[in-house]
Amino acid sequence: MAHNDKRKTIARDISWLSFNARVLQEAADPTVPLRERIKFLGIFSNNMDEFFRVRVATLRRMIQFGNKANMHLENNPQQIIDEIQMTVLNQQGEFNRIWDEVSKELNEQKIFLRTEKELNAEQQNFVRNYFEEDVSSDVIPLMIENIPVFPMLRDKSIYLAVVMWKKESALKKKYALIEIPSRTLGRFTILPSKPEESHIILLEDIIRFNLPDIFSYFGYDQYQSHIFKVTRDAEIDIDEDISTNIIQKLEKGIKNRRKGKPVRFVYDREMDPGLLEYLIRRLNLSKRDNLIPGGRIHNFRHFMDFPEEVFKEKRNRKKPFDHPLLTVRRVTDVILEKDVMLHFPYHSFLPLIDLIREAAFDPEVSSIKITCYRLAQQSKIINALINAVRNGKEVTVMLELRARFEEEANIEWKNRLEEEGAKVLIEIPNMKVHSKICVIKKRTRDNNFILYGFVSTGNLNERTSKVYADHCLLTSNQKIMADVNRMFNYLEQPKTGINFLRDCKVIIPSPVFVKKEMLKLIDEEIKQARKKKPAGITLKMNSLSDEEMIQKLYDAARAGVQIKLIIRGVFCMFSENKKYEKPVRAISIVDEYLEHARVWVFHNRGKEKVYISSADWMRRNLEHRIEATCPIWHDELKQELKDILDIQLQDNVKARWLDNELSNDYVRTTKKKIRSQVETYNYLHKKTQIQRETGSH
Repeated sequence: MAHNDKRKTIARDISWLSFNARVLQEAADPTVPLRERIKFLGIFSNNMDEFFRVRVATLRRMIQFGNKANMHLENNPQQIIDEIQMTVLNQQGEFNRIWDEVSKELNEQKIFLRTEKELNAEQQNFVRNYFEEDVSSDVIPLMIENIPVFPMLRDKSIYLAVVMWKKESALKKKYALIEIPSRTLGRFTILPSKPEESHIILLEDIIRFNLPDIFSYFGYDQYQSHIFKVTRDAEIDIDEDISTNIIQKLEKGIKNRRKGKPVRFVYDREMDPGLLEYLIRRLNLSKRDNLIPGGRIHNFRHFMDFPEEVFKEKRNRKKPFDHPLLTVRRVTDVILEKDVMLHFPYHSFLPLIDLIREAAFDPEVSSIKITCYRLAQQSKIINALINAVRNGKEVTVMLELRARFEEEANIEWKNRLEEEGAKVLIEIPNMKVHSKICVIKKRTRDNNFILYGFVSTGNLNERTSKVYADHCLLTSNQKIMADVNRMFNYLEQPKTGINFLRDCKVIIPSPVFVKKEMLKLIDEEIKQARKKKPAGITLKMNSLSDEEMIQKLYDAARAGVQIKLIIRGVFCMFSENKKYEKPVRAISIVDEYLEHARVWVFHNRGKEKVYISSADWMRRNLEHRIEATCPIWHDELKQELKDILDIQLQDNVKARWLDNELSNDYVRTTKKKIRSQVETYNYLHKKTQIQRETGSH
């Protein structure tokens, strides 16, 4: 991938595509179990949809607004869009190749995806009945060739474009559109099949099979149908109209998102050319609009929900285990004595729910304050909070309504909490609240108060906690908790309360303060390196794209600071440069779990500073979000985090080098194989056993 040498950093969008290529590598890897490979294809596809909806749409807008839109992006959006187009077409080709391979393997395991033309008599009957009973009421065909106003096609939906004609006069063709109702019915149906086989049919093929019935009153006998989809600009343009409140804006924004400008049109390359031309014209698309020919199947993101029950081999994912200190006693009692660090998905998420449940029933607890970003559908956290309100506690929940694509769900949670009597905070103008914090206030025997709670790198979501790798510090350290409390004071009065953030003593809050503090810490390391003393920085995060931070890391590498980076996603730094005193080691790990944690370690003249954070080093996290970065002081917990980082830095199975060429080469060493997620599980599990055996609390 060429880059011009004038660029000081790698373009963020190009780097992002390189990350999605790593997801595709997992789908291509024959050592990954088949069901997981299908899931990775689904994740790749879902990522790509979101990329077009958000990033490509933004670039488009910049071109439209010309120089007025200097939105911290590279100077030439058109050049980047062209580069994206090329990369995406290549990745689409690779995607199709992998899907062909996976399909063959499915067939070897006697799992068959059947199209409407491959059904035996029994299956045909089944599909006919299933259509009549469950599908037909959700199918609304639109005859499109003469309608004056073309219908609004929904983003995230797939459409069947149908051409019909009579055998004797192929010239008179009729066009129709059918939206596939996969939201209500799901995409996959298991067909009757022989005992040792599994046959699956996609919803669109059930509809295809029944086209003659759907259009029976026209008397056509020839049908051709192809799937296509439109991806729209998803940026909710929340206008700066101060008088409408955020809820109305969001509801309006969600409606408008459905009307966003199309940024991509993906279609079956076998589609009837006349129909294709017609659709492109009626949707006001041009050749520049990312017209992407694909295979027969689209909206591959649904393949994340491929039916599990058809696989013979059982899932070998290890179950989360209990943290050794939290097995017998109440979580609250343990935390009031000492700090505990939970590492998800290895440790069970239940202690977090228990912590809030215990507080809900504790007569000495007077208040609970918590931030929520993305919640599980049936959130046990929310249920515990509602119980707390019912038990007379003061409950304050900061719900980030603008968590992208979660807006609708979060509006519902807000209404539910408010009905119960909780205080819900929802908006800080121009800021997203991304910190994961909780503070509980409890009366002590001598009528004073003590604060306890947690600071985490990940969302309070019991479902994703099984697949996202995160760290959560449970603590009653009064310095840390006083700062968490200050952050809530700010959240409750953001217009005037910035001094609450400024007064934080040990937690480093974002916006502004994290960046200042990190630049200072890097400068310290540079100073030591220039004196030829040991200096080192290890950073783990999802994304590193902030130009100022990257420039500072360049300075550190030139000065001889030992830099080690574990970055899962966007990585805009050039990690290779002849001027670096010591080579920068930069890797990305993409494996079964999503590496979501942020951990930062500074050598600090041998008295290491270790932090966990909710923030990545992206401009938005450092300047436009409320984030919490928390020091870890407890020696044993510090060591635990460093051990986990060391295991990851030795990964030679799932780690890729982040080089200047974005080649995504796997890290391969001759040493014994280390797959960090497996080794981390073993490391934590072994600690649990030792603690149980020695009974050390």
